[in-house]
Amino acid sequence: MVEAQGYAIAKNGALHLPEGIVPEMKIPSALVPRCPKCGRPMSMNLRADDTFVEDAGWHRASERYSDYLRRHQNRRVLFLELAVGFNTPAIIKYSFWRMTYDWPDATYACLNFGEAFAPDEIKENSICINGDIGAIFNQLKCQPA
Repeated sequence: MVEAQGYAIAKNGALHLPEGIVPEMKIPSALVPRCPKCGRPMSMNLRADDTFVEDAGWHRASERYSDYLRRHQNRRVLFLELAVGFNTPAIIKYSFWRMTYDWPDATYACLNFGEAFAPDEIKENSICINGDIGAIFNQLKCQPA
């Protein structure tokens, strides 16, 4: 898909855009994965329409997360947000902001390219780093999994 946009892939897996190439910014329909059962185009699991999968496994994971939050509410907690945009802010971003505001020992940390900020109400309990997450990890000498 990235090659169809004009990018080249180096031997080490790094992407680069050859000089003079402008990315297409679209994916050829032949490259969109299709469901093996019905043949319809696949999509990401987002709360954008009626295709969001909220099965028994999802509900078990949701309950584990809620339980974790209940058990740690009165402890020191870091809400670490990595490259979360405003596609579905209510799921992560707004929840982290609210809990940082409500919980006395919580800290909010945001690493994002162009959208690293926190509301005024939690600024003193926040760490916001604006930049490319890969470059930030390289500076920290960390490697993402």
